[in-house]
Amino acid sequence: MAKPLTEPVFLILASLADRPRHGYALLKDIEILSQGRVRLSTGTLYGAIRRLLEDQWIERYGEPETARETQPYRLTPAGRRYLRAELDRMSALTRIAAARLKLRET
Repeated sequence: MAKPLTEPVFLILASLADRPRHGYALLKDIEILSQGRVRLSTGTLYGAIRRLLEDQWIERYGEPETARETQPYRLTPAGRRYLRAELDRMSALTRIAAARLKLRET
């Protein structure tokens, strides 16, 4: 299993989980998903996109000759599996921490 996802990568994958998006749409959706807490720079976004393409967790969607800013991306089956595994890992950690807090508060 690969190491845990960084928050920006997690949010990129989560943003692409429901439909393909291009860079600007990803930036805006990530801001919405994080309730304004995460605002990625274009450098951070496109660096992460490059790595996700190399890892084959996302792929270009539509016309491949499109400019970087308007090129849509979508999750691959491998990216979807990894996002699911990360959600499961985070859920388990949350349950453990919640149980410990509850024991301490009683």
